[in-house]
Amino acid sequence: MALVHTILTLLCDHPASGYDISKQFEESVACYWKASQQQIYRELGKMEGKGWVAFELVPQAGKPDKKIYAITETGHQELLRWYQEPTEPTPIREDLLVKVLGGAYLPNPILIQELQRRRQTHLEQMLRYQEREAQYQSNPHPSLQDRYRYLTLRRGIRYEQDWIHWCDEVLVLLKQPDGGVQGYNALGG
Repeated sequence: MALVHTILTLLCDHPASGYDISKQFEESVACYWKASQQQIYRELGKMEGKGWVAFELVPQAGKPDKKIYAITETGHQELLRWYQEPTEPTPIREDLLVKVLGGAYLPNPILIQELQRRRQTHLEQMLRYQEREAQYQSNPHPSLQDRYRYLTLRRGIRYEQDWIHWCDEVLVLLKQPDGGVQGYNALGG
């Protein structure tokens, strides 16, 4: 998936400035796609060049004019073309897994500390997502778009929960006196 398709999808909802798109990434897309404000602005420029988006300049007092982007018909066609493509799982590239892989050769307390830190990071993110989930669930009449947004939020929650459970599992094994050998055997290793 390209960043452009995420931006096009967000613009289907309503026209927005690059800054507003960046905020939407933080608020509703961050559980599965990350992008900096600079990346978003760069892609918007490319998309405008391809005719996938158009912008309207909105004057601002004491500031440069604001560009409000909207998806064009050509942009909708590109989004539809991409939507019809099959998806593939994203390959995992995770530093922590490499550290666990090398755990037999390095000091255990360092790995345990990092696993505890990562567990906390995932717990905090899960709690933020669960706050959004509670907001969604408090709306008795969510829009169709809100329902789809909720489905992606649920995946983000499950992702964070899985990391927490995995960190817990690894921590239990690493804290055993035998370095987790017996626990490893119990897991089927």
